Amino acid sequence: MWYRRKPVTLEAHQWFKSGDHPDDNRETFTDSSGEPFLGEGKIVRYYRNPEDSGKRECEHCGKIMHDHGWIDTLEGGHNVCPGDWIITGIQGEHYPCKPNIFVEIYEKVED
Repeated sequence: MWYRRKPVTLEAHQWFKSGDHPDDNRETFTDSSGEPFLGEGKIVRYYRNPEDSGKRECEHCGKIMHDHGWIDTLEGGHNVCPGDWIITGIQGEHYPCKPNIFVEIYEKVED
């Protein structure tokens, strides 16, 4: 049997760096020297792994892991490569999608 995906309109934003998602709402903090800095996003957080310095190259995009984000999904956490699309699902959940897959599946809806 063959099935077709039902047409659904959803929200998506391309992510390149921390704070790119409009719902990230990063807070400003002050370090010990009084210098302000922005905290991590609420949707896409900083990539961190205690067993990874962040200097290795990603097997998907070739950029160092320090330039990546992390997102919690219904299936667990996932790395977010710079350029990935962050999709808001029909239940308000968020998940990443590689750019080449995104352009094959989705098209922009004109207002």
